Formats: sequence, structure tokens, C-alpha cells
Amino acid sequence: MDAPSRDEPLLGSPGDASQKEDQGLQFNTVIGTAVIAQVGIWVLTATIWVSVFAAPLMLFSAHPLLNSAGVLLTTQAILLLQPTHTPKQKKQGTNLHAVFNLTSILTLIAALVVIEYNKISHGGEHFKSPHAILGLITYILFFLQAIVGIAQYYIPALFGGVDNAKKVYKYHRMSGYLILLMSFITIAAATQTGTNKNSLHIQLWIVIVASVATLVGIVPRIKKQKLGLD
Repeated sequence: MDAPSRDEPLLGSPGDASQKEDQGLQFNTVIGTAVIAQVGIWVLTATIWVSVFAAPLMLFSAHPLLNSAGVLLTTQAILLLQPTHTPKQKKQGTNLHAVFNLTSILTLIAALVVIEYNKISHGGEHFKSPHAILGLITYILFFLQAIVGIAQYYIPALFGGVDNAKKVYKYHRMSGYLILLMSFITIAAATQTGTNKNSLHIQLWIVIVASVATLVGIVPRIKKQKLGLD
């Protein structure tokens, strides 16, 4: 087992956000402050889905449904991996982390295809609103993050070997948290679009509160040494 100093989260005591030896990965999603994150992300997702299904359904409806599902999956992927600390746990956690994130990427690609087809079929403008611009940037970051994540763990030879690939891990983790934050900002921007104001009526304050709650649950569980802060 890692020494206590190497198992210390940003907030709390060593071991507060660590997977126990005899615990399954599924418990990682509720360890420590993860419960707060779960409340936040599920409230956010439920708010979007209820708003979409309360409005007339159309092709566009799939866009917010798929995007919110992608962010939900990414959040679960982060929560699953954060508490791992033994070699066995890290291997199992990373494999499941990859499955969740790849599924997330597929939903995000589908969401992008839906909105682009919808824009083209209606002769709409592309990437003009703050939400659209932020969305495009976020999509690109998600795809790059996935490519680097898969390569560094499963194809380390691309980095010149395992040791070199491991040097990238902390940057992958940092960028992952920033991309999640970017996702929440993009969702918040979506509440200011004409489509939301005229049809979905998702409230900005709900998005902000739910997003902050999710981050409040995730950030304290970040382990200092995994970001090179020791």
C-alpha cells in the first residue's frame, strides 16, 4: 500500500479518498465527497433530460440528451479512477475509465453529428454563438484527451517507452479536470441560446449550482502526488 503521504487528497486526511484493498471499483463513485459530485451531475443530467422531454421532440432533441449523457459518463470515469492506488486497482480502474470515456466520446460524436446535420438541413449558421464556439472547442479537447489517454497507457511505445509515457500522466489528469470544467461552462452557455429560451427553458442557476456541486465533490479527492504536487 502507498505511504500515507502519497495517498493524501487535496482536502482531508490521507486515505479519505482511497479505495480499500477488498473494495470493488463500484464503491469508488461514492467514496468521500463523491456523493456530492453524484448529486450534482445527476441533478444536471436529469434537469436537461426532463426539459428536453417536456418540449416537442425533434431531431435537435438528441443533441442535449447525448451531450449530457457524455458529460455524465466522463464524470463517472473520473470518480472511478480517482481512489485507486495499488497497481491492481490502477490497472482495473484505468481499463474501466477507458470504457466509460470511450462510450462518452461516442455519445459526443453522435451529438456533434446531430447538431451539424440539423444546422445543414435548416440552413443555419455554424459556430456563431458563444455556446457553439465553446462546444466546438470542448469537442476537440475531448477527442484529443481520449487519443492521448489511450496512447499513453496502451501504446506507450509512441512516447518512447513506458517511463516516458508515465511522465504524461499528470498532464492528462490536469487537462481532464479542465475539460470537465469547460463542459460545464459550455452547458451554462447553452442556457442563453434562443432554442433554450424559447423551448427547453433550462435555468442557468440550476446548471451553475449542479456544476459547482459536481466539482466540489471531485476536486477534494484529487491526490496531490498524481498531479506532481508533492
